[in-house]
Amino acid sequence: MTHQHYEECIKVCLECMEACNTCFDACLKEDHVQMMAECIRLDRECADMCSFAAKAMQTNSPFASQICALCADICEACGNECKKHDHDHCQKCAESCFRCAEMCRKMAA
Repeated sequence: MTHQHYEECIKVCLECMEACNTCFDACLKEDHVQMMAECIRLDRECADMCSFAAKAMQTNSPFASQICALCADICEACGNECKKHDHDHCQKCAESCFRCAEMCRKMAA
């Protein structure tokens, strides 16, 4: 994989991590926080995985493609959960998750 491909995927992973962290924090402030529990859980999982995937690519890990494949699955799950909620932060997070899932799938291929 070329360095340029890694750079683009790393950038998208870090953007997704930021969107998930923003969504996580905003969800905790919603009136019905219990209703947001699964969104919060997946935001945390996705942010952690995106960070790990970016690090794997930065260090040229021999497992980068497998890590990116798992990252894509987690991003898709998070995006599907976030898009269920009308909050702006959830909708933005869903978009970022789907973009990251698509990029990570290309990286894993």
